[in-house]
Amino acid sequence: MTSNACDPVRIGIVSISDRASSGVYEDKGLPALQEWLQRALRNPIDFAPRLIPDEQAAISAALIELVDAGCSLVLTTGGTGPALRDVTPEATLAVAHKEMPGFGEQMRQISLRFVPTAILSRQVAVIRDRSLIINLPGQPKSIAETLEGLKAPDGTQMVPGIFAAVPYCIDLIGGPYLETDEAVCKAFRPKSAIRPPTP
Repeated sequence: MTSNACDPVRIGIVSISDRASSGVYEDKGLPALQEWLQRALRNPIDFAPRLIPDEQAAISAALIELVDAGCSLVLTTGGTGPALRDVTPEATLAVAHKEMPGFGEQMRQISLRFVPTAILSRQVAVIRDRSLIINLPGQPKSIAETLEGLKAPDGTQMVPGIFAAVPYCIDLIGGPYLETDEAVCKAFRPKSAIRPPTP
C-alpha cells in the first residue's frame, strides 16, 4: 500500500528491443518493471518509460536524459546477451561515473539457479550523478526473480534479490529514502541508516 508520508521517487524504466520498439510485437518489459516496482515500493512513484531499439547511442542518450530529468533509479530490460545487436551494457558503461559490479554478479548467481546460460548475460549496474542505473534481464519472469531473489515455499529468503541493496545505495548517493513492502522485498540498511517506518 502506498503511503503519502514516504518520499516521492522518479524512476526511469527502459525497454530495449528492435522488434518491440518497431511494433513487431507487444513490449512486455515496461509493464513487468512497473508492476513489480508498484508492488515492492511504498513510495509514490513517477515513472518515466522509454521503449527504444538496440542502438548504443540511443540507449546512452536515453539514460542521460532520464538521469538529467531527476530519476533516482533507472532500470533497463533487454539487450544484455552476447548477440551482435545486444549493446545495452556498452551503452550503460559509456555514461557511468562509477561501476557497481556486485549487482551483475548477483543477478547471474540467481539466474544460474534456473538456466546454465545465465553465464551469457552481461548485465551491469552503474552510478551516474545521483542516479543508480541497473540492466535487468529481458524476460518478465527473470526480472522478478533477479529483483526479488529466491524464496523457500515457507517464504523465507534463500537467495537475496538485488533490490534489497537498492534503497541503501540510493541513500548513499543522495537520493530519496525508498521504503519497501517487506512481503515482496525487504530492504537492507545498517541500523544507523534506518528511519522509523511511515504509518
